[in-house]
Amino acid sequence: MGGVDYPRTYQEFREWFPDDASCAAYLARLRWPDGFRCPSCDHDRAWQTSTRHWKCVSCGRKTSVTAGTIFHRTRTPLSTWFAAIWLVTSQKNGAAKNLHDMLGLGSYETAWAWLHKLRRAMVRPDRELLSDVVEVDESFVGGRATGKLGASTSKAPVMIAVENLGPQVNRKLRLGRVRLGVADSPGSKQLVDFARTTVEPGSVIRTDGARMFRTLASEGFKHEYISGYSSPEPGHVTLPGPHRVASLLKRWNAGTHHYRVEREHLQYYLDEFTFRFNRRRSSARGMLFYRLLQQSVNTDPHPLAELVSRTSELFPLNDNAAEFVPSDTHGEF
Repeated sequence: MGGVDYPRTYQEFREWFPDDASCAAYLARLRWPDGFRCPSCDHDRAWQTSTRHWKCVSCGRKTSVTAGTIFHRTRTPLSTWFAAIWLVTSQKNGAAKNLHDMLGLGSYETAWAWLHKLRRAMVRPDRELLSDVVEVDESFVGGRATGKLGASTSKAPVMIAVENLGPQVNRKLRLGRVRLGVADSPGSKQLVDFARTTVEPGSVIRTDGARMFRTLASEGFKHEYISGYSSPEPGHVTLPGPHRVASLLKRWNAGTHHYRVEREHLQYYLDEFTFRFNRRRSSARGMLFYRLLQQSVNTDPHPLAELVSRTSELFPLNDNAAEFVPSDTHGEF
C-alpha cells in the first residue's frame, strides 16, 4: 500500500481490496495501529490462525479482528462491507435502496440495517468541540404546518450548533462545523446543556433572548443574545447559521429519505447529516472511506433485532420555512 492510508480512486479501491484477506489485514491495521493487543491480557504477540482470527501467545485466547465492532459475527464477506462503505462515502447521500440495488444484498431490510450500523459509527465520542463563534438554536421536524405561531407539539425538536465563520461573501453564509441533537421537548434547558457540551469554553455563543442561556456567561463562554422570542426579525437574519442548517437538513432528508424517518432513530440520521456536512468540502473521497472504516472498528456492534425493534411513528420532514439567504453549503450533499 506504499505507506498511503487509503485508496484515492475506485480503481485503487478494487486493487487494494480484492478479497476478504486484504480487507481483514487492513482492519487489523486500523484496530491495532501500534500492533496487536490481546483484549484479555494485553499481550502484544499472537499467531494468526485464519484470515480474521488471532491467538494470543501468552494466554491462548482467540480473538477476531471484527469482534466487538460493527462487523461483529458478520457472515457477509468483508469485501462487500468495504464496498458498502466506499459507496456510502463516495456519494452525496445514502439510501438503503441504492445500497440494496448496487450491492445485490438479500433484502431491503439488510441494506437498511447496514446503513444504520454505519450511521452509528459516523460520530466519534471524542470529537473536537466547536469553537470561535457558534450559533445555537433549535428547529422542529415532523408534523404538518398549522399556520400558528410557536412550536408544534407534534414535531420533534432538533438542537443545532454551528460555527459562523464571519461575514457573508456574495450573500452566501460562511459556515463551519455543525452539531445536532434531538431534544426531549421544545424550549427546554436541555438546549443549554447541549451548548455546554458541544462548544469549546472561551468561544462566543450566540442565541436568542431566552433567559435560560444567560448562565453561559458565568461558565467560561462569551454569550451574545440576538433577540427575544417576540422579535419581528426572521430567523435567517437573527441566527442565520442554525436557520440554514435546518433548511439543508430538511432538503437532504427529502431527497434521500423521501421525507420519512423513524423518530426512534432520528439521532442517527442527524449523525449522518453531520458527518456529510462537516466533510462537504473534502475532495478526497478515499479519506472519508478511511475515516468511517476507522470509526467502524471502534464502534460497538448493534444486532439487527435491536435496530428494527419498537419502531415508532414516522415523521415527515417538511420544509415550510420562508426563503433563505443562499449559502455555500447548498447542494453539496
